[in-house]
Amino acid sequence: MPNGFLAVQYCGMSVKRNARAGIDDRWTKRVKGDDGVMRTEKSALHGRGKRWRVRWVDSTGQEHTKVYERKPDAQAFLNTLTAQVVRGEYVDPKKAGETFGSVAEDWFTTKAHRKPKTLAGYRGLLDTLILPRWGQVPLKNIDPQSLLKWIGSLSVDGSQDDKPLSASRIRQAHQLMHAVLKYAQRSGMVAKNVAAEIERKYDMPTEGERQQHALTHSQLLGLVSHMEKYALLTLVLGYTGIRFGEAVALRRENVKGGKLIVAESGTRVTGQGVVVTKTKTGKTREVVVPPPVWKELEPALPAQPWALVFPSEGRASKEHDGYLTNHGYRHYFDKAVQAMQAEATAARAREIAETGTATTPEFPTCTPHDLRHTCASLLISTGANVKVIQRQLGHATAAMTLERYGHLYDADLTSAANALGEAIQATTAVPLRYIGGMKKVRAS
Repeated sequence: MPNGFLAVQYCGMSVKRNARAGIDDRWTKRVKGDDGVMRTEKSALHGRGKRWRVRWVDSTGQEHTKVYERKPDAQAFLNTLTAQVVRGEYVDPKKAGETFGSVAEDWFTTKAHRKPKTLAGYRGLLDTLILPRWGQVPLKNIDPQSLLKWIGSLSVDGSQDDKPLSASRIRQAHQLMHAVLKYAQRSGMVAKNVAAEIERKYDMPTEGERQQHALTHSQLLGLVSHMEKYALLTLVLGYTGIRFGEAVALRRENVKGGKLIVAESGTRVTGQGVVVTKTKTGKTREVVVPPPVWKELEPALPAQPWALVFPSEGRASKEHDGYLTNHGYRHYFDKAVQAMQAEATAARAREIAETGTATTPEFPTCTPHDLRHTCASLLISTGANVKVIQRQLGHATAAMTLERYGHLYDADLTSAANALGEAIQATTAVPLRYIGGMKKVRAS
């Protein structure tokens, strides 16, 4: 073995070899003659196997070899190898042979700090969509073209019953592939993340934006009146804006003085029941309950400080340790929505028959999460500033609140301008005078 490739032993300890590369001739060897002159002689391998061997030591001290019949081919490989090292694209051949499945499992173990529902979502994507296709594929064999074809197939028959997957589900699958390959890149298993070459804007299916439905006061109170169960919960959700998971995790000790201390959130996780974790932002916040709502809530609060404020009712109570699940709530919520829609349809029909015009608005097909949008809309209509709404809803930043509900502020510009106009008209200290199209200000 040439000197450049020997592992140095020093004081019984192995010293990592420096990264280096070169070409040696397997058929010859250099020997020192009796006269002290170095000569080239045939080696024991002369005429056997391929002659030219490329040898290199990577940055971890690991030695690799590759043999060629012709020296120009060996030199070309060495030149490519050198260029990869210079560009930071060199990958250990053994690592590149790792399968996507084994790397994905390693990646998954690094996410133990995430919330149980998030982990369950990762697990579901891996087991049902990603690993069946990519689990046994070596990392080096995954390329952008193969990924694009797979993404296209998901839009045709990607689900387990051979139906098209939703755009959001396909985007989630790509996002997880991207995360695993990014982990592989950081670990030196691949030179680049090929999933990053998939452009979400052009290569991914378009995800239709879900329309937000904000109810009026009368619509919200009508919905509450039609709830066979959980009417009080519906009232609280609509007028405080807390998340459903935050509401079902509330205990008596978290409710006092017309305020809710929101510190936890309950979420149903497949195979684990309802799991209680910190709120979405990880922060505790105080939420103010409007006095009329507090008047309904206070007498209904349980006596024990540890008792749930909005427990599940009926047989499902024991199944989930007393926690109400979204599924259990939706049964009654959807029935109330349908009842309100039927009332609105009947009212509109009467109005058209009597006057030719319907004035009653149609009742939207909404979800429990729309009660959160309802609260935001009602707060904005009162003139509440964005920081107040941010704190009430528990958004991480005011920018997030504006991004989500900025359009409602735009719609309220006219009323804001009118209110400003009324204030101007009511002010007599500095009347405005318009002379010849020029505005002048004169103290009265």
